Parts: sequence; C-alpha cells; structure tokens
Amino acid sequence: MVLILLAALTAAGGLFLTFRHKNIMTQNGAVSYLLVPQGADFEQLMDSLAGNGYLKIEKTFRWAAEHENLPANVHPGRYAVSPDMNNQQLARKLAMGWQDPLNVTISGSIRTFERLAAVLTRNLEIDSAGMLSHIRNDSLITAMGFDSVSLRAMFIPNTYEVYWTISEAELLKRMYKEYNQFWNDTRKEKARLLGMTPLQVSTLASIVYEETKKTDEMPAVAGVYINRLRINMPLQADPTLIFAAGDYSIRRVLRKHTRIDSPYNTYKNRGLPPGPISVPSIEAIDAVLNYQDHDYLYFCAKEDFSGYHNFAPNLREHMKNARKFQRALTERLRQEGQGK
Repeated sequence: MVLILLAALTAAGGLFLTFRHKNIMTQNGAVSYLLVPQGADFEQLMDSLAGNGYLKIEKTFRWAAEHENLPANVHPGRYAVSPDMNNQQLARKLAMGWQDPLNVTISGSIRTFERLAAVLTRNLEIDSAGMLSHIRNDSLITAMGFDSVSLRAMFIPNTYEVYWTISEAELLKRMYKEYNQFWNDTRKEKARLLGMTPLQVSTLASIVYEETKKTDEMPAVAGVYINRLRINMPLQADPTLIFAAGDYSIRRVLRKHTRIDSPYNTYKNRGLPPGPISVPSIEAIDAVLNYQDHDYLYFCAKEDFSGYHNFAPNLREHMKNARKFQRALTERLRQEGQGK
C-alpha cells in the first residue's frame, strides 16, 4: 500500500513538473517575445527557447511539448513569453500558433517609397527590400486603384496592430482596408463640397503638412491654398519644389528652384500637383476638409521663430511680414555669430 502511494505521489509530482510547474523565466520577470521564423522546426524552436534562457528545466518542457503535439506543429510568429506561464500553457500556445500582435506606426511626412518600406517593415519578419518591390508592383497597386503618383495617399498615418509574420501583399491590403475605412461618408461628402476627390484632398494636405507642423494652424494654411485654387492663382508652395528637385537636404528654396521643369513645380503650374508630395497626417487631411474660411492669400514665418506664421490678404501686407521675419533672422544670426 505504501509503495502504491509513493508511486502515485511520484506520478503526480511528475505531472506537476511537466504541466503546471512555473518553469518559464524571463529577464527581470518582464514579458518577453519569442520570434519563430518561417521554416523553423522543433529543435530550432528549442534552441531559441534555451538560448534566450526561457526554460529552467528543458526536459520537462519537452514532455509538455510532446503532449501538446508541438514538435509536429511549429508555427512561425511572435509569441509573448511570461514567467506566469507554465510548460503546458507555453507549449499549447506555440502548437496552436497563437501569436501576439505588434504595432506598426506610420507617421506623416514620409516622402520616399524607400522610407515608407523601411517604416512599414521596421518590426516585422519581412524586410524593406521585399516591401519596396511590392510597393513598386504596378499590377498590385493598380488593383487597389492607385499608381506610383497617387500611392502615398493610401497610407493613413496611425498605429496598426499586425502579426509579425504578415506578408508584403497582406500588409498592403491591410493599408488599403484602413484607407477605405478612413475615407468614410462624412469625409467623402466634405471633399465633394470642396469640389475635390479624396486624392486631391490628400495632395493638398501633404503640402499643408510640409508647410506647418502646428496642428492648430493647419486649417488656416489650408484656407490660403484653397483661396489660391479658387482664383486660379499658382500655389507657389516651396515644399513642392523640394519634391520636384528630389533633394530633401534643401533648407532654403532659391529662385533657381522655381525654374525646375516638373509637374510638381507649383510656381510654374497652376492647380494641384499630380499627387501627394509626402504621406500627409490625419490632422492635415482633416484641416483641408475643415479649412478656415478667411481672405488670406499669403503667409510667412513669424518673427518670433515659434513655428507659426503671419497671414496676409495681399502682397503688400505679406512683404511687411516678410521683412519683419528677415530682420529678426538677421539679428539672430548676428547674435549667434557673436556668441561663437
């Protein structure tokens, strides 16, 4: 009877160690993430678990893995690992492929497709080269109703939850879905009342965003450009010249830049350029849709270097504002020179 009891206790202890024992550990007890790449097998998975120091006793985890049929069901993915888990919980999670999502954050003012591809894939299994190839796949983006000129408008700056293993094509489809959800009936109606398509709104919003990062000032800047469009006045937006030049190191637009032969040169061409010059922020898009109704046609940087602008209804007032800024800039440069 004693032997039977001891055997039962031993078996129970073995089961406890195998399935219920807190056998998982992480650095400082914090949640960590295990990355299982495409094509990894069970032994590679075990090497990763052991190499990251997640297992106190490897043998007991192997027993639990066998029970959960993990060796035959290794799924790629990103999995949260916590010291609160026991062998069975972790083995089952991995065997079932219960991934944990991560965040992909797109910000405004992404100008090049190379930069866009890098931002999209920063924390994913796919790389930027593969993403860039898909972004430049004409047949793929045409199926979504875009081309290389309009494509920047499809990416709405926000934070999105995706799985680490998402493919390039799946990620583009996700961005297209988010674009369609963003352009709801309310926004489409506001665009229609402006006499614009969503693409045209995004195009103007990209200019507004490059002109000011002050969210509360964006509707006023948008109002200036809408006033110019309505009287068929050239937009004369300096950011479009930088885009046309393809040189984002330009800090000061010069007269030579206004002579660039490009459909994006809004000094030479009237109306909107063919497409966005960058990925516009949501705030800039909504600023265009809810632009400030005023009589201003000009704006220039404020002399207090706050990042805000002085607005003017005519060229005479604009030149006064410009001279104030130039005097302040000259004085600042003089003081900086004396301080060296």
